[in-house]
Amino acid sequence: MYQLIKPLFFKFDPENVHHFVVTGLQWFHRYFPFGKKILRATYSIADEQLTREVFGIKFKNPVGLAAGFDKNGEYIAALSDLGFGFIEVGTVTPLPQPGNEKPRMFRLKEDEAIINRMGFNNKGVEVMAERLRSLKAQAPSIVIGGNIGKNKVTPNENAVNDYVICFDQLFGVVDYFVVNVSSPNTPGLRELQEKEPLKALLNTLQQRNFKNNISRPILLKIAPDLTNEQLDDIVEIVKETGIAGVIATNTTIDRNGLHHKHQTEMGGLSGKPLTQRSTEVIRYLAQKANHSFPIIGVGGIHSAQDAKDKIAAGASLVQLYTGFIYEGPGLIKRICKAL
Repeated sequence: MYQLIKPLFFKFDPENVHHFVVTGLQWFHRYFPFGKKILRATYSIADEQLTREVFGIKFKNPVGLAAGFDKNGEYIAALSDLGFGFIEVGTVTPLPQPGNEKPRMFRLKEDEAIINRMGFNNKGVEVMAERLRSLKAQAPSIVIGGNIGKNKVTPNENAVNDYVICFDQLFGVVDYFVVNVSSPNTPGLRELQEKEPLKALLNTLQQRNFKNNISRPILLKIAPDLTNEQLDDIVEIVKETGIAGVIATNTTIDRNGLHHKHQTEMGGLSGKPLTQRSTEVIRYLAQKANHSFPIIGVGGIHSAQDAKDKIAAGASLVQLYTGFIYEGPGLIKRICKAL
């Protein structure tokens, strides 16, 4: 069904289509008679063989939705009923911000890829926290990750404060945190991936990570453009700071091998061109760390085999974004069946 209507969707601006589709999904989920049951019956698989326990959290299946798709946590319940085992929201910042100027998202259809330079557009952490508080009261079993970042106007020397604000606001309403210092669309953000500033940031969050004897797993999301030496530093930092794990990888700034006219657009590239590199990063980290911490694999998963390859490389869980857009919600079920 999705493959029949996808050509129509792909005739229009990607960002506008995104809002149209998720709004329609939300309406169907909330208001269509038996909408929730129809979505679950069509797309979800309930099987104990799919359950995973990773960093102390039980996941109904290992296939999650990556950050960036539901930036403000508005569609979590509907997306969960499409079969996702967990939903990561954000990236969220302390203050609302509009993001970069439009157009800021481009399909590379020949490459089955997307370039985006959204720029952390979101409604701010207070709005997110209130929405998640309400959702958790109604559906506590949905596993939610909070992807946190800094505002564009915040200088890097003050960036830690932005992450702390988001961490404190979301602590009671998310199941795990993701520290995003790897987006290429906020000026200077990737400088925070350097060893010393990154250690300082993660240590600060870890110091706050105990409230009433409860802690939240903190993960670090890294870029696929890091060298092996930088990946060695990541392994060391994870061990030194005691964070729960790594998400590998974010979008890339590499443009090698692309065919589409939009390849010169600024921003992060996602989709099939990232498949091999993200799997290489997962494998390198897993082997270098001797599988001592969990990795969530993301980047170019367009088939069940892509997901299996990342798990074979060392990922405990996987996430979809661009593959979900190109292949539709049936991809989640196909991956779960293959696993």
